[in-house]
Amino acid sequence: TRESPAILVGKDPSKDLAVLKIDAPKNDLSPILVGSASDLLVGQKVFAIGNPFGFDQSLTTGVISGLGRQIPSKTGREIDGVIQTDAAINPGNSGGPLLDSAGRLIGVNTAIRSPSGASAGVGFAIPVEVVNRSVPQIIQHGKVLRPGLGIDRVSDSIAQQINLRGVIVRDVTEGSVAEQAGIEPMKINRAGDLFGDVIVEIDGKSVANSDDYLDILESHKLGDKVKVKVLRLAGEQRPKAIELDVVL
Repeated sequence: TRESPAILVGKDPSKDLAVLKIDAPKNDLSPILVGSASDLLVGQKVFAIGNPFGFDQSLTTGVISGLGRQIPSKTGREIDGVIQTDAAINPGNSGGPLLDSAGRLIGVNTAIRSPSGASAGVGFAIPVEVVNRSVPQIIQHGKVLRPGLGIDRVSDSIAQQINLRGVIVRDVTEGSVAEQAGIEPMKINRAGDLFGDVIVEIDGKSVANSDDYLDILESHKLGDKVKVKVLRLAGEQRPKAIELDVVL
């Protein structure tokens, strides 16, 4: 076992990932082989490496129990495409690799589901494709740059209370692409009538809530041109559906 000083380069809380830079000679480091999570099968054998309860370099083995799971991140956003395994994962395994039978990285261990806080055979790993998208940006920018419109959103709970499906625009950032496209923030008059935009569709994909909105934007790159459909409320008048061209 070797120890080296490390600094935090950056992190992606919405994916429960971080990048550390260690001060060690290049010849002392052996890069891990990188596999793919896109062609995994339930029942496939996997290995988890980590430091559970401080016992470093521990190896546990099991199978893939499920694919395409969703778990909440530290920000409350759902992480999609998560790998479920019955390989024992305990506190201290987080950040360690999940490997396939050829020793290739297919995920990063992140969480367990357990009433006791110890392994109950239900562990989760962030798929390597998510790691491959986030890590290069963290290295380059110290964070992940995700496409956006330049708006603030009203919480989903409030949208549900007033029976509106979609993302309510609370505010539009000055000079943003949303302002340039003509997206309008929601306002309310003294009579309680609403005036402004609710985002209901992006590039033909339905937006029912904030998770839909963020997932669709995340599937695009900076600079992509998308069509944003908004439902423009005008008080007691009938809402009007408007389609706007926006460059992310």
